[in-house]
Amino acid sequence: MSSSRERNAPWKGGKKGPQRTPNRKQDNISDEWLWGWHAVSAALGNPARKAPERLLATAERTKEIEARFGRQKVLETLDPQVIGNHLPAGAVHQGVALRVPHLQAWGLDAFEAKPGAVLLMLDQVTDPQNVGAILRSAAAFGASGVILQDRHAPKLAGALAKAAAGAVDAIPSARVINLSRALEELAELGWRAVGLDGEAEQTLEQALDGAPTVLVLGSEGEGLRRLVAEHCDVLARIDMPGGFESLNVSAAAAVALYEAGRTRA
Repeated sequence: MSSSRERNAPWKGGKKGPQRTPNRKQDNISDEWLWGWHAVSAALGNPARKAPERLLATAERTKEIEARFGRQKVLETLDPQVIGNHLPAGAVHQGVALRVPHLQAWGLDAFEAKPGAVLLMLDQVTDPQNVGAILRSAAAFGASGVILQDRHAPKLAGALAKAAAGAVDAIPSARVINLSRALEELAELGWRAVGLDGEAEQTLEQALDGAPTVLVLGSEGEGLRRLVAEHCDVLARIDMPGGFESLNVSAAAAVALYEAGRTRA
């Protein structure tokens, strides 16, 4: 579920593993592991990934992994409960978990500014479930990539990767320190920035023109920050003829990507 800050959107219109203890810190575990079949299988099949450090699987998943990816040196066949002991409480691992170095982030100049190309930029969207769902939509709608903040964005692992269902390894991502400066750099590279703002006069349909576009989405509740909005070429709203006044940020991203796809077509 979304955090309280990200709930009301402004988009108007071997050996038994270590046991959990109450004092065990869980904060960084999600940053170290991938779990869930789609996330793990996508990572294993991604040649851009470095070699896995640990791979935990049930007997059934072990057969699937070896049939698809060959023998894995670091593979450990364990009971489901033992796998769960290595992960945050409540992690639905589907019989497999992978510890692997993070993917290397892309540089902004690696994204080709060709007609119809679309990037997503997330301004302090921090909820892992939301970011994971956005990555999944970006991959589904053929976006060129996703741009995240270096500090105010979750790592592309754990619950985020589970929600993304393999999209972490399917969609390129970049991390930048300053979004405003990143938009300046992207403008020099030929990209046009469209910020989503529920109070904008133009609709997204009116704002999109088929040029290489960065769709900029702010956090739910607060929307785009002022400086980020000022660095957008245009602000636009998602038209909602049904009269409902809000969308979850991941739903807004999916709608925006669909609209951009219509323009591209």
